[in-house]
Parts: sequence; structure tokens; C-alpha cells
Amino acid sequence: MRRTPADRGPFARLRRRARRATTALTVLVLAGAAALTATGTATAAARAWTPEPAPMTTPWTNQVPTDTPLPEYPRPQLTRPDWANLNGIWDFAVTPADAARPASFPEQIRVPFAAESALSGIQRKITQNDRLWYKRTFTVPVGWNGRRVQLHFGASDWRTTVQVNGQQAGAVHSGGYDAFSYDITGLLNGGTNTLVVSVWDPTETGGQAIGKQRIRDVAPHPGGGIFYTAASGIWQTVWLEPTSAAYVSRLDLVPDPAGGRLKVTVRGTGTDGHRARVTVSTGGTAVGTATGAVGTEFTVPVPNPHLWNPDDPFLYDVRADLLSGTTTVDSVGSYTGMRTIGLGSVGGMQRPLLNGKFVFQTGTLDQGYWPDGIYTAPTDAALRYDLQKHKDLGFNMVRKHIKVEPQRWFYWADRLGLLVWQDMPAMDLRTPDTAARSQWEAEYDRIIDQHRSSPSLVMWVDQNEGWGQYDQARIADEVKAYDPTRLVNNMSGVNCCGSVDGGNGDVVDHHVYVGPGTTVPGAVRAAVLGEFGGLGSRVAGHEWYPGGGFSYEDQPDPAHLDNRFVGLLDAIREVRMPRGLSASVYTEITDVENEVNGLLTYDRQVVKVDEARVRAANRALIDASRAPAAPVTLPAGQYRSLRVTTPGYTDRYLRHRDGAAFTDVVTSGSDALLRNDATWKIVPGLANGTCYSLESRNYPGQYLRHRDYRVYKESGSTDLFRADATFCPVRGANGAVRLSAYDFPEQYLRHYNAELWLATPGGTHTWDNPALFTEDTTWSVEAPWAP
Repeated sequence: MRRTPADRGPFARLRRRARRATTALTVLVLAGAAALTATGTATAAARAWTPEPAPMTTPWTNQVPTDTPLPEYPRPQLTRPDWANLNGIWDFAVTPADAARPASFPEQIRVPFAAESALSGIQRKITQNDRLWYKRTFTVPVGWNGRRVQLHFGASDWRTTVQVNGQQAGAVHSGGYDAFSYDITGLLNGGTNTLVVSVWDPTETGGQAIGKQRIRDVAPHPGGGIFYTAASGIWQTVWLEPTSAAYVSRLDLVPDPAGGRLKVTVRGTGTDGHRARVTVSTGGTAVGTATGAVGTEFTVPVPNPHLWNPDDPFLYDVRADLLSGTTTVDSVGSYTGMRTIGLGSVGGMQRPLLNGKFVFQTGTLDQGYWPDGIYTAPTDAALRYDLQKHKDLGFNMVRKHIKVEPQRWFYWADRLGLLVWQDMPAMDLRTPDTAARSQWEAEYDRIIDQHRSSPSLVMWVDQNEGWGQYDQARIADEVKAYDPTRLVNNMSGVNCCGSVDGGNGDVVDHHVYVGPGTTVPGAVRAAVLGEFGGLGSRVAGHEWYPGGGFSYEDQPDPAHLDNRFVGLLDAIREVRMPRGLSASVYTEITDVENEVNGLLTYDRQVVKVDEARVRAANRALIDASRAPAAPVTLPAGQYRSLRVTTPGYTDRYLRHRDGAAFTDVVTSGSDALLRNDATWKIVPGLANGTCYSLESRNYPGQYLRHRDYRVYKESGSTDLFRADATFCPVRGANGAVRLSAYDFPEQYLRHYNAELWLATPGGTHTWDNPALFTEDTTWSVEAPWAP
């Protein structure tokens, strides 16, 4: 068990690395902070305000500034030097959902933390019967005179109404995961301005996208399963920014490494008659510049592009200037990574291709929850930390599970080098009505628009396990048409929970606990394992509700957890990848509330696994995919005998006796019955022809099969029997083989005390003993004793 103190080691290094990595953004951060200090109010209230005690304390809980939480520039792919951060202490009130603006705001809340969180200072349950009210004042810096003022919200869950000086700022915004903005110039008074925000969030009682949120008591409690505390109201940064009347509102960047160019669409507001100039540079030196019409794609040359990939996440700087004639009226900064993602045939199987090559994608399910901030990481270093731990553990991918993070999360994924599968947050489990569908699809489009230029993002995951499922095929086709530069997953977990596969998209995605299962590619789709694992380990002193945690398979101690997890990764490398599996998502990177499936505890204080072992297993998996070996073959249709390779027992062979499987010494002098019992006909697998079944020599129609871990010689015709009687060979030492169970690829045929068992690396049974595990599960395929 490895503990990581907050005041030294990796966390201190993280902060130093973060400062170095964000040098370009530091100027923006300081400019915003200075502007707010000069113009902000409510400092007396801030001094009096205190947070609530968090149910678990992360290393960053006590590092959150009261006045200026999350001071970093919030939009790294569209930067300007002038801005003002409005995070901090706001006046706050809760009224009935249908009430008008209250006369008083008796509480204070720290924005941008959800009202249910400890870091907000409120920390209480919010229901569909409540409306949240936020209030603060601000003055616009003198230096912004003559420019338009934009008010930005990173995200607010769910229906948000904004007033400035008593007047509504634009339309009500419905959506919990997308950013939105208002031009408030015409509502300003030239002095102290009053900003009031109201939010109504019905969570699962409404029809909108909610992900894992459910209305719950905020204090730790038993139960909850795979759903967690809701996060209502403002939960991402709120900020002001000055612009010209004509300004750039979005950059769509599509790398084309093969063409040595970057495809660019500059989108703007008030830009009639303007043109855009885009420059791509590295290290301060321009590599390409081009000018084109606003709103129309044009290309910028990037000769001999330095490709982005997880092992080398190289980023180019991008600058876009908005031109009125020869005058620059707006300039924004951005970045891009030159990479492609697609699908292609490798060895006759469909595989995802990064920069034209197959690289196995190994990642975790990342829920993005925090015990102190719920939906909002306490600091930018904390936001980065979870992604850094993926890298430390050797993963090259992360599946962001039915939540959309702030844009700085994508910035860190881009910079650190992680492939991102982005889920669209699910609606509630019931079938959505027409209004809910319209809202969900509109929000999905906005999410795609806001993150389409992130090089790390390689796949959109439309729906999950049938939750709120409808029109799966249509949605997948429309998402692909809207963003043809990425892979699309029409349904993660098509084999689970009543979900219906749309039959299209780029991947077929199974969920198998513990797994890794037998997902195989089709003619036009790659095979991926969207969820597996869920190995549980409770760490005393680091449980959200002590004794209340659950997992898909509890592990008795860290050694078993390490062996079991590494065994799963090895099974993917040895068995499933050669047969077509291209990606896997382990559940999960951290514990979440009463789920204790994490590789880290929920408070991020303990790394439960041996980082070096896990990193080595992931690295071996990734490296093996670069030149995937063909599956091991056996001489189908021929008789063979299987000899033990464990030192000291190499005169023993696999044989059946009284219907069960054993090993026994066999020699040329053995009687005919023993030699027959030790001879097997190798035939194509009863469940899958790429694997094999072992038919008895003297009992044709009876096969070696596992049942409740013990191995027998039996006959049968059910699907279960055929699966249990099918084994997939894995290359062993010195030309020998290991035989993994077709339906349990991480389990191997093993002799133990002369009996045949299906044994699991890291398992808790006697026959799973780690001593001589590899030797006991390795067999030499030899000439038959009874031809």
C-alpha cells in the first residue's frame, strides 16, 4: 500500500511541472487575477465565510483559495490576455422552484463549487423543488473602455437564468455540461454592476442529461450503488472578457498530417466583411501562415509535421487574427496536435489506427468525482493529478464516463498525452420523451463543438448500457457526420442491461465484469472492452462510508489485487488482443463514494496497486500491439498428449480418470488404458473456431471442460458447455503453450496436487497459489501416447 503525502513528493513535483507547463497561460491567469482584485467586491464576506468539513480530505482540499478558487485561465484553446475571474464568494439563497428573485440572500457560497459540496460552504441536498440564487457585484476595469464585455460560464447545472442590473442577459440556458456566454455590454451601468444568477436543477426527476447524479443526502451513507451525489448549480468558472465588436468565437482545428497542413475554420461574431489569418508555430518560430474567410475552412501549411501521440504529445502553438482590411481587430491564441484517428484492417481484423498505426488503447473509467468538490476538482493541480496517475500507471487512454470536464481537463490530456473517449452524459434510465431527446441532442452538438479541436479526444461515446436509449443508429450516424474526424461508439456495453446495439459506428463495445470476456471485431467495426475489472479493495481510514463500499470482486489484500489486476492485463495481451480486441477500459481510476473499485482511494491519498508492476503490464500490452503476434495454433484434427513442464514433474501427462482430469506419470510401459486416457484429439473450438477443444481418445464426443473451476471429461450440447470446453492457446516458454479458458481468458488450465483446475492469477482459491503458477499452467504438446 503506497501513501502519498500532500506536502512533498509527487504533489510538490506536480505543482512545479504545472507551473512550467503553463508558462504561456500564467500571464493570462495573473492578468485575470489582477483585474478582479482591482474591481471585485465582497471581501468582508469572504473573510467571514468558511467551507463545510469534507467527508474525505484530498491533498488539495485545504489549498483552495477563498477569494480566488481555480484562478487559471479557463479556456486554453481560445485565449486572450485580458479577463477577470468571478470565482469566489457570492451571496446565496435557496427558494421554492417557482419563486421570484428573493429580497435577501442570507448565505454565502464559494463559486464554482456545487451547492451539495463541502467546498461550496453550503453542503446540503438540493431537490427539484428548489431554485438556487447567486448574487455578486463587479466593476469593469477602466482599461476595457470601448470594448464589448462577455460574461462566460464554464458550466451550470441545469437551467440557468442570468440578470445584470435587474435585466435578463439573453436567453435562459438549459444544459449542465456545456459552456455558454452573454454579451452584457448593453446592461452595464458604468459603475458597480449587480450580477444575479438563478439555477433550477431537477436532476433525475427531469428529462435532461444527468450522468451519474442522483438526489441524495450529502452526508456519507450506505448504498447508492453506481450512482452518486448530485451537483447542482454553477460548477465551472465564471468570468468576464473584453472583446472588440467583431471577434473570434471559436476555432475548429483539424490536423491533416498526410497533407502537411492544418485545416482551420475561424468562427466569429459580427465578422461580416472580415478575414482571418492563422499562424502555426513552435518554439516561437512560425511554420506556416494562411488567410481565409471567416466561417469557411481553409488550410495552413505544417510541413514535415511532428506527430502527436501518447508517448510524444507534441503541441503546436496557433494564433488567429481577425482582420478588417489590414487592421487586426481581434487576436486569440490556441494550440493543436498533428494526429489522425481512424479505422483499418490489420492482419485481417478491424483496428483503430492512430497516425495510421494500431496501438492498443488501455485506459480506465474516469468518473470525475471528488469527495470535497463533487463535480469540481478543488484545484487545477488536482484536475491534472488524475490524468498524471494514468500516465504513471502506464495507461495511454481514459474514458470520461458520462460527464464532461472543464476545458482545462482536456488541455491536460492534450499536454500529458492521453487518448480520450468522451461519453455524452446519459439521461435517466427511463425512455426519454420528445422534449428530453431534443434537449439531449442539442447539448451533445454543443459539447462536440466545444471540444472538437482537442487532439486527445479520439472517440465520442453516444450512449451507455441502454440508459435513456433511443435511435441509436441514427444518433451514431449523425455524430459521425457532425464530426467525421473521430471514431463513434453507438453504445458502450451492447451486451449489458437491456441495451440495444445500433449496429453501426466504428466499434462494438462490451462490458464484462470481471472480464476480460470474448469481444471480437466484425467486418466493419473494431472490438473494444468498454468496461471490465472492478476489483475492490477497502483501505481503512480512506472510505467514504466506512464498511459501505462495494466492488465487482473484493480482494483480500494488496498482493492479491496486484496479481489479479496484472493477470487481467496479461490475459488481454496474451489471449484477447491476438484475437481482435483493440482497447480496454478498466473500472476504475479512483473509488467513488461507495464504489471501492479504484486503483486509488476516493480521497487520492492512497495508490492501492504497485505502480511499477501495473505500468510494466500496460507497457507490455501497448508494445505488443505495435507488432501483434498471430494467435498460437495447434494441430487441429490430430491426436496429441499434453505433458507437464513444471520442474520435477515433467514425466506427468494430462489424463482423465473416472470423469475428472488429473496428471499422471505415463511411460512406454504404461498400460493401454492409461495411454488412451492421456491422449486427446485437438479439434476446432466448440464455441469459437479460432480456439480449440480437446476430445477424449477413448470416449469420442466427450471433451475436457471446466465446471466450478474443476476440470472434467464430459459431453454436452449447451452454449455454456461449448464455452467451458473451449480453450485458447497462449505461447509459453520453449515452444510450450498455456491454455486459457475461452469464456474466462484470464484463467488458465493448471495442475495442482495432480488435479486439473482452472486457476486465476491473484485468485483466492488454494489452486490459485502464486508459487510456480506459470510453470504449472504451461504444457508441452507432444506426440500421442495412443495414436
